Amino acid sequence: MADISVSSSFSSLQLPTSFPPPLASETRCENDLLRYLLRLSHEISLFDVPCPILCRHFSSIARKSKLLAILFDELLQQDAYTAAVELPRSASLCFREILLVLQRFKALLTDCSSRSRMRLILYYDTLANDFHMLALDLSTLLNILPLSDLRLSDDVRDHVDLLRSQCCRSRSTVDPDVSNLRREILAIIHEIECEIVPERSRLAAILHNLGLDDTQSCRREVECLEREIGERVSEKWTAAMISLVGVVQFAKCVLYGASTPRSDSSAGKLYFGSYDSGGSQNGGTPPDFRCPISLDLMRDPVVVASGQTFDRESITRWIRSGHATCPSSGQALRHTNLIPNRALKNLISRWCREQNVPFALSAAGEPAVSGCIENKAALEAARMTASFLVQKLSTSPSTETANRIVHELRQLAKTQSDNRAFIAEAGAVPLLLPFLWSNDSTLQLNAVTTLLNLSIFEPNKRRIMRTDGSIDAVIHVMSNGEAWQAKENAATLLLSLSSMHSYRRQIGENHSAVAELVKLVRNGPASTKNDAMAAILSLAGDRKIVPLLVEKGVLEAALDAFAIEEAAEAAAAVIAGMAKRGGAVVVEKLEREGAVSKLVGILRRGTDSARDNAAAALVVLCRQSGGSVVAEVARMPGIEKVIMELMGCGTERGRRKAASLGRICWRWVAGGGGEHLNGDHGDGIMTSGGGGL
Repeated sequence: MADISVSSSFSSLQLPTSFPPPLASETRCENDLLRYLLRLSHEISLFDVPCPILCRHFSSIARKSKLLAILFDELLQQDAYTAAVELPRSASLCFREILLVLQRFKALLTDCSSRSRMRLILYYDTLANDFHMLALDLSTLLNILPLSDLRLSDDVRDHVDLLRSQCCRSRSTVDPDVSNLRREILAIIHEIECEIVPERSRLAAILHNLGLDDTQSCRREVECLEREIGERVSEKWTAAMISLVGVVQFAKCVLYGASTPRSDSSAGKLYFGSYDSGGSQNGGTPPDFRCPISLDLMRDPVVVASGQTFDRESITRWIRSGHATCPSSGQALRHTNLIPNRALKNLISRWCREQNVPFALSAAGEPAVSGCIENKAALEAARMTASFLVQKLSTSPSTETANRIVHELRQLAKTQSDNRAFIAEAGAVPLLLPFLWSNDSTLQLNAVTTLLNLSIFEPNKRRIMRTDGSIDAVIHVMSNGEAWQAKENAATLLLSLSSMHSYRRQIGENHSAVAELVKLVRNGPASTKNDAMAAILSLAGDRKIVPLLVEKGVLEAALDAFAIEEAAEAAAAVIAGMAKRGGAVVVEKLEREGAVSKLVGILRRGTDSARDNAAAALVVLCRQSGGSVVAEVARMPGIEKVIMELMGCGTERGRRKAASLGRICWRWVAGGGGEHLNGDHGDGIMTSGGGGL
């Protein structure tokens, strides 16, 4: 017999008055049904109230579920010595429909428990109506339940009658206190849009009524709001929810102070796959999914001529500012065409779905992440938050308090150029620099990482460089930092600052800065080596700095780094960049240090990126030497096979560099000593007709 669907109107439902006796299998199913109803009732009654505004609804459902549990338990216990309970068919049908209603109750409670509290209050009218309609459905089913056919005790019948009357009294009314609270929240948003700082007492009242009583609950609320914004749960309230992210963050700082730094906060780095993931969920964004320029998750990844991938917005801004080189490798870009990296984009999109991270595109294909949309109230709330934190920092707080404030600034500066601008405009840079000299390792790390995050915004580079003692403070961290993460971030900060040509020479001519970078390459772990070599590669973009880099031992340190697989890619990039801009002096030194054999070794067994850089370095060395490097390469055992393999299976850039290297070697062999060596500038391929290498 088909199930009877539950609707808001059960008055017309007519159940048959008699049924054939139940089969044994049906009796067992009824027994299981009652057990499931009893368990489901208990589960519903144990739900925690997610927000004070829903206390009345959750409590009402819990009471009803407890009364239902008494009924189900009575039916299961009345035949304690039998194998199963026999129910009249009409009662069995009612209980199956009650099961559907209870499942809908549980789904509604689960949904409410997973929502942000701000979203609950915005949707309160709809939620109140949902609770009311389910109560009516349950009331109708209880009214048609044939209690007279069930063997129930008088007190259980009284409980069922009480439950019936409670369900019948259900009204779809909106709590006036909730309506007033929602109006107050929307009024706060309007005031912030008008650049009016809300009163502390009003913020405190709102957060108290929502049960946001500490920094942890506020932080969870912000994370939940951001997830819901990314999921586009409602177009109607999206703008308000974006505003509320900023409001909650501001209220948290004003009422409860800066957050206590999480113990798992990790370093913030910029290039070679590094990033600032402190406090992020699920261990942070995978390094390959972050743009090397902005540190942010890539929404529209594109490939430039060097083969490196960046977010379209960031690399476009880089190119328009006059740069003609790759920000990661320092290689000159042969063209400025941007090729969409659709494979990576699909991987990022899938990861975002799995991690509930906002990722959305507009109809035009441009990034349109709701949490990042320019929203007047959200921007003003961020500005107020930055001003409040910087003002607190200016009062010379204790080390513990300063650490919490700086950590909060670090988190705020992790995303959005507007946030970075607000923090710097409030005067944070000169207040942060003294903390680089701190003996407290956590405070030092948070301070240098905050400056790194701020430096991503171009005007902030000028603010940092124009502050007295800024470079000396960064050098101090690289030299005497309490943690390797702090040293790495200091090196990456120099890299970020040196991306502006006017500051590159100023940093590169600082002997102490170069010396400390070389020490990090020699003595640091692989991640530190990579960050230091990235900074060195940026400095090598100025030809006048290359002699100082050679003098300080950059070439030897980079060649030594080949021994570490994770650092080989960056080391090969440094060798290529130095050889290209350093001329004969660098080439001769590299020959003496055995660079050719080490680069060929990377060609044989390195990663794709490392092989690309090694091939590029060998091409530069061959073209700038007098033929000695070409001869050494050509004499390497199996070099032809290595080149052919890279041409066939390497990346686009690797194939191109391998073809150039092969043609150089073939012409050297065919010409009896490299007569045509310097005339080669194309990207043709080596043919087998040129003889073996």
